[in-house]
Amino acid sequence: MSGPTLGWTPRQRPPRKPLEGRFIRLEPLDPARHAADQFAAHRAGDPKGLLWAHLPYGPFDTLEDYTEHLARQAASEDPLFFALVSKDDGKAGGVMSLMRISPEHGVAEVGHICLAPGMRRTPGGTEAIRLFGGLLFDELGYRRFEWKCDNANQASRRAASRFGFAFEGVFRQHMVVKDRNRDTAWFAMTDADWPRLRSAMDAWLSPDNFDARGHQRQSLEALQAAAHGDRERPTGVVL
Repeated sequence: MSGPTLGWTPRQRPPRKPLEGRFIRLEPLDPARHAADQFAAHRAGDPKGLLWAHLPYGPFDTLEDYTEHLARQAASEDPLFFALVSKDDGKAGGVMSLMRISPEHGVAEVGHICLAPGMRRTPGGTEAIRLFGGLLFDELGYRRFEWKCDNANQASRRAASRFGFAFEGVFRQHMVVKDRNRDTAWFAMTDADWPRLRSAMDAWLSPDNFDARGHQRQSLEALQAAAHGDRERPTGVVL
């Protein structure tokens, strides 16, 4: 059954430009600028490389190997890769991308999320999703923003739910990753969801929501529930 006529016109592709936040700056990935900081951050906080388990590449034994990997990512148009750079010290601590970009349908996915331990469970991960959402929905007029992950990756599933991506199902035997079967969990938010989710993220990221020790006063889930007129959902994981 066909839906109502939208008067839809194709949108522009996301540009390769910096996105400024309060905690982080999303910079187009540049191995010369970002590789050394990120390699050091991963090796210091995750010497066994456990955080790479659900990615199709890594861990990397040498800075040279990691730099070559980032060079391949930086040359890509889709996925379009960005580094998460801390506003505190100017050092890169993670990578995210916009991928499977479909301007004709107004759809894009966040993927290749790889945050060093020092960037995980900080406001930076939340702010990165806020910046991507603002770019796609507010600036470019996209209709849908997706998150997909290994169904066995419980931390990623909880993060998607915390950010407000709605669970849509599991694609069984969707991929082979590192010689393992991967069932893929699909999540998404739409342009109709975005005003509420944006409001909750902005409230969560506000200086008023953090005490002197940097601890949150209200969870993102509570703020989303308040905006939705619903009760608070269980607290998830902060990327």
